[in-house]
Amino acid sequence: MQTKLLSIFKYQNSRIARYIRRNLVTLFFAIFIIIGLVILGNRVVLTVQESFERGIPVQELIHLVSFNMIRDVTLILTLSLFLAIILSISQLYKNSEAIVMNSLGLSDKHFIAFIQPIVLLTFVIIAFLSIYAVPWAKLQKNIIQEEIENASEFSFITEGEFAEFKQGDITFYASESKTLNNLEEQYMEEIFIYSLNGEKPIIILAPEAQKYTDPKSNNIYLRLKNGVRYQGIPGDENINILNFDSYDLEIYSGELKKSIAIYTEYEGKNTLDLIKERGRYAGAELQWRLSQPITVLILSVFGIFLGKTSPRGGKGVNILMGVIVFMFYYNGLLVAKHAIELGQINLIIGFLGVHIFMAILLLLLFQFRQGKIANYLYKITLLNHKEKRHA
Repeated sequence: MQTKLLSIFKYQNSRIARYIRRNLVTLFFAIFIIIGLVILGNRVVLTVQESFERGIPVQELIHLVSFNMIRDVTLILTLSLFLAIILSISQLYKNSEAIVMNSLGLSDKHFIAFIQPIVLLTFVIIAFLSIYAVPWAKLQKNIIQEEIENASEFSFITEGEFAEFKQGDITFYASESKTLNNLEEQYMEEIFIYSLNGEKPIIILAPEAQKYTDPKSNNIYLRLKNGVRYQGIPGDENINILNFDSYDLEIYSGELKKSIAIYTEYEGKNTLDLIKERGRYAGAELQWRLSQPITVLILSVFGIFLGKTSPRGGKGVNILMGVIVFMFYYNGLLVAKHAIELGQINLIIGFLGVHIFMAILLLLLFQFRQGKIANYLYKITLLNHKEKRHA
């Protein structure tokens, strides 16, 4: 075993190894730039749209886009390296270079050894990003958004403009609005509210209203004063009219606010604090962070096997298979993270289960590539045939 390892690693500084690594690095940077530009453009559009909807100042857009890119860079690095490995190995087979290398005794194990310096470097970078840089970026983003939300009073009560909340179930308008020193309260005049109760429309008119937060439930309410509530279609005989002195209308759920706060709080926490806490949310976030560098190691070996193709084979089949494997892997990690948050599975199972499953798939793929699975199936079929002859 030791002799085999030495025979593999002695090729690390060979011309063939440097040639493969040079092609891999070139493809990696090309793919990284393309994917990065696509995701950056998408993030800019989404952030600008969010800024208009939530009243985020334009000067904060650059910071939010930057923090979002830092958050996504681990995924971009992993996907770029994975696709670059597939393409570089596939290119060797397309040009019949890999066939010549195989005739010299260089197998998939040698290819894995050739790319290990790049894979290990990427592993270290992604480990640093996922454990330190990404949580810091998420924390800074959450701080900016919290400041904006506190300053804009959640951005859904704007003077002289129609606004929708409760996922569009309620339409609100106030001609005048003012906020006192207490940011949790806001006073408005000439209120118009439109909503639906089943199929019946509800219209509420009030000369004044106050927005406040319930300290127990954290629900946000509008307290309307000296108004009228109409339920039904105008002109209908069954229309209900209610005159009220005070009427409370919930406009933001405290439970939703609490769940968002918990989610964002753990996203920005230090990794050491997550290890010390040992809660469900802390464990789920820890599972996600530690899984990022592990995926690089497993996907790099997948890339070697998926890159092998015949010179006459389809050009995009291996890339398509790679994208499917990548999506399956990351979606599995997200499902495991969500299950840990809900307490449906144990932390250890959620952390190791997906990686072990992918490692088993990798082993089966290796056995299939070596022709051992077909050999096993042939032996089983031959054994069954002999048993039937003797029966």
